[in-house]
Parts: sequence; C-alpha cells; structure tokens
Amino acid sequence: MGISYDVPPSINKRKEEDVILGRTELIQNPLSVQNLFIDMIKSAENEVLLLLPTVNAFLREQRLGIIQSLKQGATERAVIVKILVPADPLIKNNLGDMAAPEDKEEIERKKDFEFRSPSEFAVDTVTIVVVDKKESLVFGKKDDSKENFVEALGLATYSNSKPTVMAYFSIFESLWKQVALYEQLKTHDKMQNEFINIASHEMKTPTQSILGYAELLEDSCKKNEEVEAIKRNAERLQKLATNLLDATRIESQTLKLRKETVNINEKIANVKKDFENQSPRLRTVKILLAEPGENNPIYVLADRVRLYEVLANLLSNAIKFTQKGTISISTDIIRSNISNNIDEVIIRIRDTGVGIHPEIQPRLFTKFVTRSDRGTGLGLFISKGIVEAHGGRIWAENNSDGKGATFSFTLPLSG
Repeated sequence: MGISYDVPPSINKRKEEDVILGRTELIQNPLSVQNLFIDMIKSAENEVLLLLPTVNAFLREQRLGIIQSLKQGATERAVIVKILVPADPLIKNNLGDMAAPEDKEEIERKKDFEFRSPSEFAVDTVTIVVVDKKESLVFGKKDDSKENFVEALGLATYSNSKPTVMAYFSIFESLWKQVALYEQLKTHDKMQNEFINIASHEMKTPTQSILGYAELLEDSCKKNEEVEAIKRNAERLQKLATNLLDATRIESQTLKLRKETVNINEKIANVKKDFENQSPRLRTVKILLAEPGENNPIYVLADRVRLYEVLANLLSNAIKFTQKGTISISTDIIRSNISNNIDEVIIRIRDTGVGIHPEIQPRLFTKFVTRSDRGTGLGLFISKGIVEAHGGRIWAENNSDGKGATFSFTLPLSG
C-alpha cells in the first residue's frame, strides 16, 4: 500500500496476480497512466463509472478516444457507462449525440450510456474511473489548460484493492444519485410554478368580472353591505392572484422591469395620499412625511408600478401592526464610498406598532411568513424581489426605543 511505481503492471498481471492480492499503486509516469486508462476502458466487461470534473478534462479524454471507446463498450458489449461531467453545452451536444439511438437495437442499449451534470463539483482537479467494481484509477491535473493528456497529468493512483475501489464507487454513486434528486426537485418546482401561474391567471378573469358587476350594483343601488362585502372579497382575490403571479416570476427570475426616471419622494407622497383616501385604520394612525416630494426631489431609475407596489406593501404592513400612533417615511441620500461605488437613496418606513416578533424575524422576507390573520405572507417576499431586481437592498429591525419597527430599502440614484 502506498508503494511508488514508474510503470504500472501489465493488463495480464492486473487480471491474474493483483486481483487476488489487491494493491494500491502510485504511478508517476504520465504515459503509463494514459496507457493504463485506455486499457481499463477497453477491458471493461460490465460497468464503467467516469467522473470528469472540467470541460478541458472531457475534451482531453475525447481526443484520447476514451469517449468513443465507452460508446463502443455500451453498444457492442452492453457495458453500462455512467459519466459525470460539468453542465456545458459542448459536452451535452457531444454526449447527447453518442447517447441518442440510431436504430431499434440501439434504443434498447441507450440506457447503457448515461451522463449527468452536477450543479457544481466539490473537487475540480481529480478524475475518477471505476471499472467493473474491481479496479479504480484516480489522477489529478498538473495543468488543466493543456490540450494533451500527458502534459496536463499530475500523479495517479491505481487500485484493485476491494475496500479502495468500493470507496470510489460509493463516492461516484452518491454524486450520481444527488444529481438525479436535484433534477427531480427542479422538475417539481417547475410544475409547481406552472400550476401557480395558470391558477393565478384563471382566478383573475372571473374575479375581474365580479368586481365589475359589484361596481355596477354600487352605482345603481343605495349603500349595501352585501355589495360592499362582494367587492371587498373580490379585491382580496384579485390581490392574491397578482401576488402569486409575482412570487412565481421572482422565483423563476422572469420578473420584468420597465425602468424610467422617478422622483421617489413624489411617489411616496402619492402612495400616502391613496392610503389616506382608502384606509379606515388611518383614523387612529397618522402618516408623516419628512419633506414633500416637490420640495426635495430625489430621482431613481425604477419601474413606477413595481416601486408603488413596494411602498404600498411596506406601508400596508406598518398600518396592519400599528393600532394607533404614527408612521413616518423618510428618504436620505447615501453617497458612494470605497466599499460602495453607487450613490443610493435609502427609504425608511418607521412605525410605532407592535414590532417584529423574534420568531419570524430571521424569515421575515421569505414566502408565507406572517403572524397576522389577514394576508398571505407574500408582500415582503415580493417587495424584496422587486428591490433586489432594481439593484437595491431591503431589511427590517425593531426600533431601539422598544416601540414599533423600521423597514428600510435602498435604490440606486438615477444618473
């Protein structure tokens, strides 16, 4: 164990003597490693497991004829071939062509030639090959940029000792199963997002009709509690459908922004005015602005609709948890420094409500987190997604005086 060899044993010796005794050898001669690698692939009878951690490693093995030999083993001798490779279009095209069936017989054999791509390799310097669960070859790279196998190669270890071979077999199989599980989770998430997308769209159409008829009834009848209830709940359904769609877009990174120059203080004043006209809670809660927008314009490059959504979500959240008192909104410019090369505006919404419960503070901006009996817990998650899509940050903390909380977010200044 651990003995150094310049030249590996011959193929016959590996099959007869060493398999009985079991040994692990350090091989220093790159050309010997190359020949041994080729011999192992060609002599495979049942199964070959191959881990190629880089694109260049794959290309070198392809030039060496290893990939073609693996295909021949799968199609001519029914050798099961499993390859772990980086997720790269070039590799996918090459292996995809080789794995594709050409006739009816190859359709049956296609399952013998598989490749998978982990999201990332924990180690990107080591190639592993295990043949028939009987022998393994592991070699590192001296210089991965080299096109020639011998020039790129570092030290190699060959083994036909069962414990060593099975250890590498287990490592490979573990990675193989992890990739399959990850693909299943991605498929599940995709199906879930598609379902939410379709369901949200389907909800919007009838909800819009209900709202339209409710408004017609409002216009034609005297004040009616039943009509108001219909309208109120239809609006809640409409908001739920919109929130579900937004959450799905944020998760799938398909949220689109239509940016333009916006006076953030003017936008805040508009949101305040809308809430004062619509929210009955504001009889006991007062919204204060640091300075009117027209007196202190601060311009950001933002999507007007999405920016309104963030401000409305944060203001609505502050009102929900403030029975009485004040909600103050302020804006300040943060000039760039060494650590931050962007001029920003920071918007703070401070309330005098119950504050943030310690139980949910670490998960505050994740989906479906709420301690309220109203709402879905999507508002803060969506706000975070919108702010980050603009290149800003968002956070929250309880006030130092023990009264209420402050939600803050930043946006890059325009120009």
